[in-house]
Amino acid sequence: MKKVFLLAALLVAATAFAEDLVPLKTDLPKPLFVGTPVPIKVPNLEPKLAGERPDFMVPAGTVNLAKGKKVTASDSDPIVGTLDLITDGDKEGDEGSWVELSPGKQWVQIDLEKDADIYAVMLWHYHSQERVYFDVVVQVSDDKDFSKGVTTIFNADAANELGLGAGTDRPYIETYRGKLIDAKGVKGRYVRLYSKGNTTNKMNHYIEVEVWGKPAA
Repeated sequence: MKKVFLLAALLVAATAFAEDLVPLKTDLPKPLFVGTPVPIKVPNLEPKLAGERPDFMVPAGTVNLAKGKKVTASDSDPIVGTLDLITDGDKEGDEGSWVELSPGKQWVQIDLEKDADIYAVMLWHYHSQERVYFDVVVQVSDDKDFSKGVTTIFNADAANELGLGAGTDRPYIETYRGKLIDAKGVKGRYVRLYSKGNTTNKMNHYIEVEVWGKPAA
């Protein structure tokens, strides 16, 4: 009898938890493709998403904690644009909406201002042309220097080109839908995103980064 009551209690708890989950909703920019497509030949490439992205469930009350937050970068003087564009809410692919950083290994970092439970990161590098950004790595930490307490939530650097460890995530083609990364509720204050050029040129670009979560209790 005790087992029956225990199973019933667990079922109720699981149902309550499931009911507290809601689909992550974000506004997508308009599709924008210009210029001549560049052939993309990248090993282990993630298949293009066919149709709409399936719902990604997050706890009710989850918000974009990155909106309007301060952004720093390894390249403090971008070639094009300013770092504040990365968290300004503008995801369009037009000129004036994106930041261009120098070639080679570069990163941008968002300060959420306080520790948070992070459930997802949405990322738009560039979507007016199909391209793949190389060695994309996303990490979370409560240390602004990322010297300790670092959790990697996405790593497509299979050859460890960045020196952050070899990853098993697959490179992907940029689209207006952005890249949704499951952060699995990791705790941290800072989010850092790396890349190392792309299939069109050697530059690194960012249109927008969203960090979906809740302030840590």
